Amino acid sequence: MIAVHAENLVKHFGPFTAVDGISFEVPEGAIFGFLGPNGAGKTTTIRMLCGLLVPTKGRATVAGLDLARDADRIKERIGYMSQRFSLYGDLTVLQNLQFYAGIYRIPRRKRPARIDFALEIAGLRGHEHRLTSTLAGGVKQRLALGAAILHEPRIVFLDEPTAGVDPASRRAFWDLIAELRLQGTTVFVTTHYMDEAEHCDRLVLIYGGRKIAEAPPRQLAAEALSGGSLFAVSGPPSASIVSALRGKPGIRAAQVYGSSARVLVDRGPDEASGARRIEALLAEAGLVGPCQVKPVRPTLEDAFIHLIEREDALAADRKGRSQ
Repeated sequence: MIAVHAENLVKHFGPFTAVDGISFEVPEGAIFGFLGPNGAGKTTTIRMLCGLLVPTKGRATVAGLDLARDADRIKERIGYMSQRFSLYGDLTVLQNLQFYAGIYRIPRRKRPARIDFALEIAGLRGHEHRLTSTLAGGVKQRLALGAAILHEPRIVFLDEPTAGVDPASRRAFWDLIAELRLQGTTVFVTTHYMDEAEHCDRLVLIYGGRKIAEAPPRQLAAEALSGGSLFAVSGPPSASIVSALRGKPGIRAAQVYGSSARVLVDRGPDEASGARRIEALLAEAGLVGPCQVKPVRPTLEDAFIHLIEREDALAADRKGRSQ
């Protein structure tokens, strides 16, 4: 079963194109991720699917309902947690949950159990009368998630839910997401954290409003760098390594990676040939002295950086041809 189907979604804001022809499907019961930098179009896509923005072009179905015809009915079947904390800081925890229970029209007989569930998620049992504004960031996010799923939606949309939250709270939040999936809830989450993206069953990489790749995380990392061998190169300054190698024959990509560099080389008959190619180019550039060239397994971050650089190069090529 398909929980969300999007076909050629486009959103213009005046002359600016925020989302540019995105298509994908979200299987029911999956954790589906949108990975991309700020401004990539992740939030705009989610807001269209939640019925909060009208697409300029394209069509979509959410929870079996057509977005163009049934936006109000869709809102009843989904939960939505925005980037910004959406609960009221001048209300208590309990008052916020009671308010949202009313908004979602939860039957009165069911409200105590659902509110207790939200308090359990947030770790706030016994603290129902605290002002929401006094809560720590991670607790606020868990409370917001509890409020978003009070009405037991089939699909929950989480827009960068852990932005600005400490690592321990982020991990606890993702434990909650995993629990939701076990209960059969479809989770659509946007993020720019690579470690979070790896928890998803399937990922769409979005950049400049476009979908540039889609696959399960491990497959994405492997496919993005297929046909090449990846090396970690250290010794000389990493910026000097990149400058010496980028654009040279046989070098597909080179990026600074902390105190070392990540270098993608055309795959040769064996790994040693790639290492020798790198060492020879560094010597030609005058970077002599101790140098370590080690093969490494591609990560999702490697794939993402490579795909963005490839997309930038394609965009520059299109622009050059149009001039």
